[in-house]
This record gives sequence, C-alpha cells and structure tokens, in this order.
Amino acid sequence: MTTKLVTGAAGFIGSHLCKKLLEKNDDILIGIDNFDPYYDPRIKRENIKQLQKNNRFIFYEEDVRNKDNLMNVFKKNKVDQIIHLAARAGVRPSIENPTIYEDVNIKGTLNLLEISKTYDIENFVFGSSSSVYGINKKIPFSENDSVDKPISPYAASKRSCELFCFTYHYLYELPVSCLRFFTVYGPCQRPEMAIHKFIRLIDNNKTIEMYGDGTTKRDYTYIDDIVDGIIKCLKKRFNFEIFNLGESKVVELRYLISLIEKELDKKAIIKQLPEQPGDVPITYADISKAQKMIEYKPKTTIEQGIKKTVQWYNEYMKKR
Repeated sequence: MTTKLVTGAAGFIGSHLCKKLLEKNDDILIGIDNFDPYYDPRIKRENIKQLQKNNRFIFYEEDVRNKDNLMNVFKKNKVDQIIHLAARAGVRPSIENPTIYEDVNIKGTLNLLEISKTYDIENFVFGSSSSVYGINKKIPFSENDSVDKPISPYAASKRSCELFCFTYHYLYELPVSCLRFFTVYGPCQRPEMAIHKFIRLIDNNKTIEMYGDGTTKRDYTYIDDIVDGIIKCLKKRFNFEIFNLGESKVVELRYLISLIEKELDKKAIIKQLPEQPGDVPITYADISKAQKMIEYKPKTTIEQGIKKTVQWYNEYMKKR
C-alpha cells in the first residue's frame, strides 16, 4: 500500500484524479487545497464532497506557500508519491497580476521539492502546461522543442517550475515527471474556461466573446484522458522526463462553438474582439513520447467530449 498526496485536490483536474485513484486501488490518498477564491470556492468544496466520505481520503485545507504547515502534513503521514497540481491558473489574469503567479506557482513548487528531498519521495509528478511552448512555430509541439519564449507570466512560471524540478532531480536524485497538459476540459471544468463559459452563455441566450476571427486552434483534451495519463505516469519511475498530454488533434474555435450549438440546440450570439495578449494561435501536442513510454492513449474525441460536457451541464449546473 502506498500513500499518494495530491495538491490542488479540490480543483478540476485534482478532484477527477482523486476520484479515479480511490476507485482503482486501496492506497491512502491525501488531498491538499486552500480553496483559493480565483473562482467560487463553493464549486471546489462541492468537487470533494463525495471524496470526503471515503475513509481512505485524508484532506487538509492548506496553502502550498506555507512550508511549515506542509511539513506538518508530512510529519503526520508517510507519503510515497506526490502529484503536484496546485497552481494559480489563467494566462490572461497573469498579465494583470504576475506576482501572485510567482508566489503560488514557483514558491509553492519549491516548497514541495524541498520537502520531497527531506522525506525521500519515490515519485514526484508535476502538472505543467502547454503554455510553456509560447510562440513556438514548429507544430506539433514536441518535448524536444525550445521553450525559452513564454508569452505570459503564467507560462513563464510553469517553465520555471519545470527547471526547478530538473534541478532537484540533478542535485538530490528525485524522480520527477513533468506533464504538459493541453487545454483540459470536461465536467466540473473551471467556470471561466472557454468551453464551460460558452455552454453557460449560449444556453442562457447571452453573448459570447470570440477573440480573433475564430481560426485559432487548440488541442482540447478530455479530462478522463488526462487523468489516465497521470495514473499511467505514476506507475512508472523515471529519473527526469517531460511528457505532453494532449489529444494530438487541433480544433478550430469556430468549429468548437458549432459543436456546443449543436448539443444545446441553440445558436450562439457572438461578439468578435481583437486577439488578446498572451494568447497563442495554435496548440498541438506531439504525444509520441507519452505513447511509447507510459502507453498514453487518449480515447475521447472533441465531439464525444463536448456531448458529455453539455450533458453534465444539463444534469448538474442548471440545478444550481
């Protein structure tokens, strides 16, 4: 039996991961979250309500920036593996308030790396982001590509964390995997993210804002595929590796909107705005490395994923 610690456990990806881990095995699971008010904390509390009924789930309301409090969690529990997902999210907000991204993302990650060194953690999995590729012109994006041109403080903070992860592997032989997530979506997605926001606004006959002419492309990855990739990575122990976790298909923004319109049986009211600073024209994952080394295999098409997400919205969000 192993004990896994998940930071950001009440968030979108974290809560889905915790649910799947509790279903799959008999390990002890420790969740950490500070219910940051970046979006309504009541959503995150709802995310873990069912998890807290499981006696193998131990939850601490803590902030990864508070190293002393984190140390107390490790003193009370023998932790074997860490999945570090806690972060200040959002590309555009990071341009408005960059210092909090340095504080939460970099300092929080450093605290966990320091603790990992002290407590001899056997596997450290870090949740990174496709945003680190910045204005990379080569597609699809490969883990071997240069990532020295991030175009938002959020992206820069995630790349900084990857570098610190390598440093701690090099100095202390900490086994680390950095997972670059590509536009994750699905049930319980953060309310300000495009797909969730578009569904809500279109359903309520409100205007959606489309930045640019609708030709920007994203590699949208359904939450179940991301969770599967994380779990497969946990089963391996690498010295230091970086993996892209994406769908490895690109979807144009206008087509994405049309899928939501189809599932809601409503027409979107669109207001076209200029492209936003920090946004990139395309994200596209080369997943061949993850396929080979961790047997990662995304299964959910964008059409299937949007259908499932709209079903969740109709079943749960309309009742709130």
